[in-house]
Amino acid sequence: MSEGMNRREFLQVTAVAGAALAMGSTGLSFAQEMKPLPLPPPQKEGGKPLMEALQARQSAQAFSPEKLSPQGLSNLLWAAAGINRPDGKRTSATASNKQELDIYVAMAEGLFLYEPKAHALLPVLKEDIRSQAGSQAYLKDAAVVLIYVSDYARMTKGTEETMLINATTGAALAAQNVYLFGASAGLAVRVRSNIDRPLLAKAMKLRPDQKITLDQAVSTLKK
Repeated sequence: MSEGMNRREFLQVTAVAGAALAMGSTGLSFAQEMKPLPLPPPQKEGGKPLMEALQARQSAQAFSPEKLSPQGLSNLLWAAAGINRPDGKRTSATASNKQELDIYVAMAEGLFLYEPKAHALLPVLKEDIRSQAGSQAYLKDAAVVLIYVSDYARMTKGTEETMLINATTGAALAAQNVYLFGASAGLAVRVRSNIDRPLLAKAMKLRPDQKITLDQAVSTLKK
């Protein structure tokens, strides 16, 4: 990693270079070498009509440890904050389109960062940190815990209050996309704000200007 390249930029370059090599993979298995994991192209058609998804939206009380399929995870992350236009803008808005929101994906296999440009998962940690995302027992059972992190270094500078509002709003918009996708796809979803942020930030090895806003448990419905 060059001195002038930060961790995110390095991982982006690595993901784009490695994604093409791994696209032939038929499953989402964790590589011991910590290589980026490309996702299948998202399915952008189908699903429930919007009003039906709104009718079905709810916060789940129980979660299944059954893994999401690679296609299901791809669709989920694209719905949250994927690129949906040629100019690089995304399915969820951020203030002044600064795209300061990062979505980390905690699974049994480890912690990953969703990279929308490559539509890939960039490896961050091998450890399973789902249980550190909150005190609720169901978090360790959820197939995926999405952790919404706002990178203040990429935000338009303003008052502390304005930056906090912008960061929280961006995360909430992405989380609502996940709720609606979950309602359409028959997934269990629950968003959370009661987080031990210092503990989780330490586990994730975040910089001081990376702020955790929300997290969100997602899994198949528990039978």
